[in-house]
Amino acid sequence: MRAVVTGGCGFIGSHVVGRLLSAGHDVVVVDRHLSAVWPDADYLRIDILDLASLSEAVSDADVVFHLAAVADVDKALQAPVDTAQINLTGTANILEASRQAGVGRFVLASTVWVYGAAPGDGGISEDSPLDPMAVNHVYTASKIGAEMLVRSYQALYGLDYTILRYGIPYGPGMRDELVIARFVRQALAGQPLTIAGDGSQYRYYVYVEDLADAHVRVLTPGAANQVVALDGTEQVSIRHIAESVQEVIGDVEVTYQPARAGDFAGRQVDARRAAEVLGWAPETPFKEGLRRYVDWYRRSASRHPAGPPA
Repeated sequence: MRAVVTGGCGFIGSHVVGRLLSAGHDVVVVDRHLSAVWPDADYLRIDILDLASLSEAVSDADVVFHLAAVADVDKALQAPVDTAQINLTGTANILEASRQAGVGRFVLASTVWVYGAAPGDGGISEDSPLDPMAVNHVYTASKIGAEMLVRSYQALYGLDYTILRYGIPYGPGMRDELVIARFVRQALAGQPLTIAGDGSQYRYYVYVEDLADAHVRVLTPGAANQVVALDGTEQVSIRHIAESVQEVIGDVEVTYQPARAGDFAGRQVDARRAAEVLGWAPETPFKEGLRRYVDWYRRSASRHPAGPPA
């Protein structure tokens, strides 16, 4: 199967490309910042705002995995117009290119942040309604909007989709801005670990290799026109991350600062659909994933004294 992966040079995308290649698929990576990690993949420097180039890139694709996006919520807060253009117009562009090319499946990388707009404070599932009046972050709005575009293209043009709502991913290659990466960097430098808020906000973190595995499984026919949450199974608070980093690296000071505006406090997501539709469940315990990341970070730092790649 020929797969196009937008954002395939990014943190999650590079792992997805590797997993697709190992499963025997032909892979074309579309990214505006090229870093050719996998020699067996084809790499194209294309901006997802360039519809003509996208159309050529997906002309013979069987499936498109759309991961290219503004994924840093702080950058989204600072650059709302850019976020809307990339996450909404960019998604519309790759959808249109896929429609014109007759692509068989469109897979959208979404996020559990959309559940911040789900009413109530109890458990939720992929079928939980999302209240537009509860959206309080431009990043959340852009991802819900992207999901709506994907659903509309199926309803209007018959382009089959799968929407994957990622839990908070972590592991080798993650951005320096992510809290786990920041804590590890601070701890290894002997600096205090800085927590935004009181540290009680939590996530269900998912190790990036586990997340990448789901992208091969999603090619099953039963995943067509489904929304599937790919979340971790352990409730991990920010305070627990700091304590785990102290345990793995060594004791360091912990300080606190005001909470981020519009932060997603965390919701428990029903994981049954991922198991039933994809036969998928995360396998890597949080502390084991953290140890793997610390080992990778140390190896990368020793090879690149200026610091490991983001």
